[in-house]
Amino acid sequence: MTARIRLKQLTGLYAISRLQADDGIPAWADGPGFVSITRTDDELSITCLQDRVPDAVKHDRDWVAFKLQGPFAFDETGIVLSVIKPLSENGLGIFLVSTFDGDHLLVKAADEPAARGFLREAGHTLL
Repeated sequence: MTARIRLKQLTGLYAISRLQADDGIPAWADGPGFVSITRTDDELSITCLQDRVPDAVKHDRDWVAFKLQGPFAFDETGIVLSVIKPLSENGLGIFLVSTFDGDHLLVKAADEPAARGFLREAGHTLL
């Protein structure tokens, strides 16, 4: 059985930024809206409302964010797959961020209408 998920669209447009792995977390990263900060050996990646990202920072703009309404148990399977599969099968790119309580799906703003349609066709509810 495929999971049926409720997704809530977050307000605003988001950007995904890439800084150097050893950079400090910049003050502009924090603030209202969804914020994700991930550091790896290769980079510091920041997702936040795009109006906060300085032009000089390497970033990709115009993403719309949807929160998968959880929380979901860590051993619950098929949650993410049920959401990304209909988008991927129809050629839409996604960016996904997981948190302790759930997941956030980002799609390009230009793809938002199509993404909404594919998600509804797959049985998901958009709030």
